[in-house]
Amino acid sequence: MQVTRRRRRDEKGSSSRLRRRVPLVTAGTTAVAVALAGTAVASTTGFGHEQVGQVTDKGQVISSDQYIKPIGDRLVLQDGKIMSSTVSPDGTHLAAGVTDGGMALAIVDLKNWKVQQYIGNNAAADLKIPGNDIGQEGPTYSPDGKQVWLGQTDGYRKFTVNSDGTLANPTFVPIAADGAKHSLAAAAVFSADSSTVYSAVNGQNRVIAIDAATGAIKQSWATGNAPRGMVMVGDKLYVSNEGGRTAKAGDTTLDSYGTPVVANQNSITTTGTVSVIDLKNPAAAVASIPVGLHPTAVYAKNGNVFVANTSSNTVSVINTRWGKVTQTIATQPWPEASVGYEPNGITLTDDGHLLVSLGRANAVAVYKFKNALEPVSYVGLLPTDYFPAELAQVGKDIVVSNTRGIDARRTTTAAGRGTHDTTSSLTKFRLPDDHAIQKQYTGQVFEQNGWTKGSAQLATDKGHRKPVAVPAKLGDPSTIKHVFLLVKENRTYDQVYGDIPEGNGDPALAQYGENVTPNQHALAKQFGLYDNTYDVGTNSAEGHNWLMQADNPEYTESSAGEYLRSYDTENDALGHQKSGFIWTGAQAAGKTVKDFGEFLSIEQKPAGASWQNLYCDTKQMQTGADTKYPIQVGSAIPSLNKVAVQGFPQFDTTVPDIYKEQVWEKDFKKNGPANLNMFWYSNDHTGGTANGPAQVADNDLAVGRTVDAITHSKYWKDSAIFIVEDDSQAGLDHVDGHRAPIQIISPYAQHGVTDSHYYTQITMMRTIEQILGIHPMNQKDTAATPMFGAFTNKPNNAPFTAVPNRTSLTGGVNPLPTCGADVPAAQNPNVAPVPTATVPAGMQSMAATWSAWKDQQRTTGPNAKADFANPSQMNHFDWYEAHNWSTPYPGETKIVAPNDVPGAVIPASESDG
Repeated sequence: MQVTRRRRRDEKGSSSRLRRRVPLVTAGTTAVAVALAGTAVASTTGFGHEQVGQVTDKGQVISSDQYIKPIGDRLVLQDGKIMSSTVSPDGTHLAAGVTDGGMALAIVDLKNWKVQQYIGNNAAADLKIPGNDIGQEGPTYSPDGKQVWLGQTDGYRKFTVNSDGTLANPTFVPIAADGAKHSLAAAAVFSADSSTVYSAVNGQNRVIAIDAATGAIKQSWATGNAPRGMVMVGDKLYVSNEGGRTAKAGDTTLDSYGTPVVANQNSITTTGTVSVIDLKNPAAAVASIPVGLHPTAVYAKNGNVFVANTSSNTVSVINTRWGKVTQTIATQPWPEASVGYEPNGITLTDDGHLLVSLGRANAVAVYKFKNALEPVSYVGLLPTDYFPAELAQVGKDIVVSNTRGIDARRTTTAAGRGTHDTTSSLTKFRLPDDHAIQKQYTGQVFEQNGWTKGSAQLATDKGHRKPVAVPAKLGDPSTIKHVFLLVKENRTYDQVYGDIPEGNGDPALAQYGENVTPNQHALAKQFGLYDNTYDVGTNSAEGHNWLMQADNPEYTESSAGEYLRSYDTENDALGHQKSGFIWTGAQAAGKTVKDFGEFLSIEQKPAGASWQNLYCDTKQMQTGADTKYPIQVGSAIPSLNKVAVQGFPQFDTTVPDIYKEQVWEKDFKKNGPANLNMFWYSNDHTGGTANGPAQVADNDLAVGRTVDAITHSKYWKDSAIFIVEDDSQAGLDHVDGHRAPIQIISPYAQHGVTDSHYYTQITMMRTIEQILGIHPMNQKDTAATPMFGAFTNKPNNAPFTAVPNRTSLTGGVNPLPTCGADVPAAQNPNVAPVPTATVPAGMQSMAATWSAWKDQQRTTGPNAKADFANPSQMNHFDWYEAHNWSTPYPGETKIVAPNDVPGAVIPASESDG
C-alpha cells in the first residue's frame, strides 16, 4: 500500500516549553494558594515523536501520558506489579504482594537493596504455594517479626520468618465463603502479643478475630461495605470501608459483590466511612465515622488516624481521643482539575512531615503536620515511579512501593513486548529540605504530568468564533457534530499493521495482516496511519475504564491480585470515579448519546441465537428483514441504561460482529446518529465459535461496513470516527506492548499520512471532549493535549467503500451454518496468506489439546467474559491458529501445549486479566 510518510509537527513545536507562574492548590481545611514561580512546565505536546520506554531529559516515557524520573534510588522487580507492601518490625525487610508475573509475594532485603525471595505458583519461585491470588492490602508482619500473613481469596497464607528474613513453612488459615461471597481477605492487624490476628473480611463486610495459633475465628463484627484498610490504636480498631456505610431503606444503590452500595444515578458511591471497633468492649455496637469517598489506606501515629479518601482526593484526620474528623486535607496539587490524583498511601515522619502518595500523579505530596486541630501547610511534591501505592519511613529513608514500576518493560528475550511484561519498583530517598521540594521537585512533577495553566480553558465568547474541527477552547464550535467511538479488543500495532512498510512495524509479528484485515489496511491508506499510539491498560478491566472514564480508578488497580470482587467494573460502583463517564459528560454539555454495547453488563438472548443462526440472520437483515433473534441488553448504571440501544449485545463472541453492525445500521438509517455514539465490536478478541483469523476478519468487515454506511450518509460531512482497541494485551509489539492500532476517520482527518506523534487513549478521549465541548473528567484528560495534528480544517468528503473479506468468516465453525460456508474474496498474493482451516497431520493432537483448553475459557455463551482466558495461553493459541500450527510463538523454538506456555500460571480474569 502507498502512504505518504509525513511526520507532522505540533502547532508550537514538539519540544515547546512554557514558563509561567503555576498556583498550587492547598492543603488543609481551607484552600491556600501557593505560587510556584519560574518553573518550566510542558503540556503533553512535549512528547513529540518519543516512544514508550525512551529515556529523555524529563525522564522515561510511559504509556499514560507521563514521564517518570523518581527521586532517589530505584529497585525494579521483574515479576509483576506490587499490590501492597509492609516493612518488617526491625526495618530490614519488605514483604510485597505482587501479581501478573507468576508470583504472589516478594521479600526484599532493604539493607542490600535486592529481591531476596519470590514466593508463588511458578516454577521459578524460591518457595512454592498453591495459588497466586492476593488481596488488596497486606502482607502483614507480626509485632515480634516471626510471622507473615498474606491475604488471599478465602483466608490467609501464614509463613514463618527465617533468621535471614526469608519466609518458610507456608500454611493456610481458611475463612469460609458465605455462599457466593468469598472472604477476600484484606488488611490484617496483630494484637500486641501476636496471639490474635484481626482481619478485614472485604467480601463479607466484617472484621474477625482469628487465633493466630489455631486459626479459629473467635469474634466477628459487622462493618460498613468493603472493609479494606485497618489500624489499631490502643484498644480500638479503625477500619476503612471503601464502599461506605450500609444502605438504608430509600437509598439509591448499586450492587457490589452482592452488597447494595449507596450510589447516585450514575452509580457513583456517595458515602465513605471508618468503622471503629472497641476491643475492650467487643459486644458494643461498632461506631462509624463519615469520611471521604473510597477510603483506602489508614495510618496511625501520635493519637491520630489518617485516612486516604482516594476518590475524594483528600485525607481525613481522625483524632482518636474525640473519635471524629478534625481536619480534611486537600490533595489536589493542580488547580485545573479536582479529580484523579488518587491518594493511596500515608506516613508521618518523625520530624512532622506528612507524606501522601498520589498514585495517578506518580508523586508524593508533602505537608507539615503539627496536630489534628492545626491545619497542615503544603510543602510540595516529590516524583516517584509509576503509580506509587505504599509509603514507609525506614531509618532515615523513605521507601515507596510503586505498583507499575517502569511500565511493562520487563527484561525479556522474547521477540517483542506485551502488556503483561509488567514491572514494579521500590524507590528510596532521604527527604529533601522544604526549599528543594518547593523549588526543584514540585516543578518536575508538574512537567512530568503535563500540568499547565489553562489546559481546560473554557470559551468565553461562544458563538463568535468560526467553527473548526478541533476547537482550541472547550465550548467553541466544531465543524464535527457526530462522533462515533468504535471499541475493539486487544490487538497490538504490529499484530495488525506490522506488514505496512510506511509505518514502524515488524512484519514478523504481523499476525492478522492485510489478508485478514483488508478494511483496516484500506482505512489506514485513505485516512492515515498512526504508528506511535498507546493503549494505557494491561487488560480489558482497565482498558474500558480508560476509555469511559479517562482513568482506571485505584479500586481496579488494587484489585488486580484477585479480580474476584469484580473484573470489569461496569456494574460495580466501587470502580467508578466521582466525576462520571464520557457519556454523562456529553449529556452535561447538552449532547445526545447512543450506546451500542460498550460498558453494558446485562444481556438476554432468545432461544436459537447461536453463532450460526445469527450469521445467517445477518444475510437476511442485509435485505431489509428484521432479525429473528432480538437480543435484550442493559446496564446496571441508570444513565447508561437510558441510552443503550436494544439488540446490540455486550461482549459475546457467539454473536458475529457483522450481525451487530446490521443492528446498528438499521437504527442509524431509521433514527440517525446521536452526537456521541459508542460501540463495542469485540470479536477480534478471538476464542469464539469461529477460529481466530475468521473472528478478526468478521470484526474487520463489521468495522468497514460501519464506516461505509456513515461515509455514504448525509451525516458524513460533519462526522468523526475514532477506532481503538480497549487494550493491546493479546500479543507482541516490537516497540512496546501498549502500542496499538487506532484510526481517525473524518472529512477533517488528515488523509494519506503517517503520523508518528506520541498519542494515547487519553489524548484521543480528550480530542472527543474538545470536539463535543465535554469538560474533562479528571486530571489525566485535563492535562492531555487534543490530537490537533491529526485534523485539518479543509474537508475531504470522499467516502469509504468497504472491502470484501478475504478470510472465510466461517473458518473453524462446526457445524457450518445452514446458509452455507462463507466464500471469501480472493486474497492478495503479495501479502502474507491466512491459514487454511485444516490442521497439519502432525499437529492434530496438539491442536486438539488446545481446542479442549479453549472450551473452558468462557469466551462464548451467556456467561462470556472478556479476558477470562490466561493471556499468555490465549496469545499462543491465537498465534498457532494464525500460522497454520507450523510456527512457534515469537522468541520460542517449538509449539507447546497449554500447560507448557511460559507464564501460564498467571491467573485468568477471575483473578487477573
